[in-house]
Amino acid sequence: MPKAIIIGAGVAGIATAIRLKIKGYEVEVFEANAYPGGKLSEFKQDGFRFDAGPSLLTMPQYIDQLFLLAGKNPKDYLEYRQLPVICKYFYPDGTKMTAWADKDKFVDELSKATSEPKENLVRGIENSTKIYQATHEVFLESSLHQFKTFFSRKGFKALFRLSQIDSKRTMHSANEGFFRSKKLVQFFDRYATYNGSDPYRAPATLNVIPHLEQHYGAWFPNGGMYAIVKSMVKLAEELGVSFNYNAPVNEIMLEYKKAVGIKVADAIHKADIVISNSDVWFTYKRLLANFPELHPQKLLSQARSSSALIFYWGIKKEFEFLDLHNIFFSKDYKAEFDAIWQQQTIAADPTVYLNISSKLASTDAPEGCENWFVMINVPANNGQDWDKLIKTAKQNILSKLSDLLKEDVGKLIVSETVLDQRSIESKTSSFQGSIYGTSSNDRFAAFLRHANQSANIKNLFFCGGSVHPGGGIPLCLLSAKIVSELAPRVST
Repeated sequence: MPKAIIIGAGVAGIATAIRLKIKGYEVEVFEANAYPGGKLSEFKQDGFRFDAGPSLLTMPQYIDQLFLLAGKNPKDYLEYRQLPVICKYFYPDGTKMTAWADKDKFVDELSKATSEPKENLVRGIENSTKIYQATHEVFLESSLHQFKTFFSRKGFKALFRLSQIDSKRTMHSANEGFFRSKKLVQFFDRYATYNGSDPYRAPATLNVIPHLEQHYGAWFPNGGMYAIVKSMVKLAEELGVSFNYNAPVNEIMLEYKKAVGIKVADAIHKADIVISNSDVWFTYKRLLANFPELHPQKLLSQARSSSALIFYWGIKKEFEFLDLHNIFFSKDYKAEFDAIWQQQTIAADPTVYLNISSKLASTDAPEGCENWFVMINVPANNGQDWDKLIKTAKQNILSKLSDLLKEDVGKLIVSETVLDQRSIESKTSSFQGSIYGTSSNDRFAAFLRHANQSANIKNLFFCGGSVHPGGGIPLCLLSAKIVSELAPRVST
């Protein structure tokens, strides 16, 4: 039986392990941390439980696929419920909008709140659907780096639809073309942040993202987001996948430009194929440091995505009008993104994302309290004075939330933990703390992400958010699917 070694037990790494085991490989996973999940982790503090990473679940069918492939009933491992309200939005002038899962209610709500003609909203939603239909089979679910992808029925179909993906203008300019209301332009521009991009520079192709959320819905797993990791690890272990924790990989071993295993501490572990779920930058710079001639220099020099600054606050009060997902917009969106991308700093008036899982999982907070996951978008780490910036950002966030909620939020905090770019990098090996690898602020961004298979090193593969097709749980799961399809067949 051929052996596959996977570096990193992130969501993509676990999914790849499951798929390769089903394909007939012996699979062993090596994880530097004491726990699986990578960016998707959890912690408990002072009676509060927090999902430390991704907090929005969309397209859960990609999770179900793993269990179905193994001949299992997904509900025996993970149960989740669809949210009637995807997110609540709050604007500086007091305008409030609820993004309903029901399309008609969603259109009615946004139209009433902004006086936008319904036909404009419908047109914008249909455009998002059109981009998805033109891109998902080839640009999301297949390797873009193999000729056979494009010389197939679905490949030719996608090429004929290239004009529909709207890559020649930016997200912002496209949204300005669809909507009269500046509030709605800001609403739809926000989706650029789902992969760490700038709507004023990123291609309008990214307007596909609203379709993923609105059409497929938003979901909440019983037990919180980390239940996804637990369920996948349980399945993997039942199938016979071996996990090694507290086992950082030091080197990928090569023989004649062919991956033959890894080195962990002083031990060599042989393998027929090696899959890295680590950030592609660190994979080359650390694990393949002895082979600089094999590094894809142009890819490794690309600009990184934005990062996040997260405050985990235990709040000694319940706010009935808040929901699981909440957004508090900034007054000047352009200034906010200019601060992140041009000035490489934190905007004085940032858009704030507030997730409160205790709204649906009461045990996540003590009685009468809420667990607040408070996040703002920030630049990647380029040596800024983060201690000073974080201190100022906290004051600005508290001032903003206190003003909008008519409550002194600072006095309600009874527990606090902070996650910034430096800790993101140290905990997840994400270069510069960027969450999504390279940025998508380019019309050819989809083609510029690192491939799922090395062009220079035989039997070396890549999965996870830093490579094709991108970051976020659904795309990471798709990267695992692509790797399993690229891996050599196992002879029976």
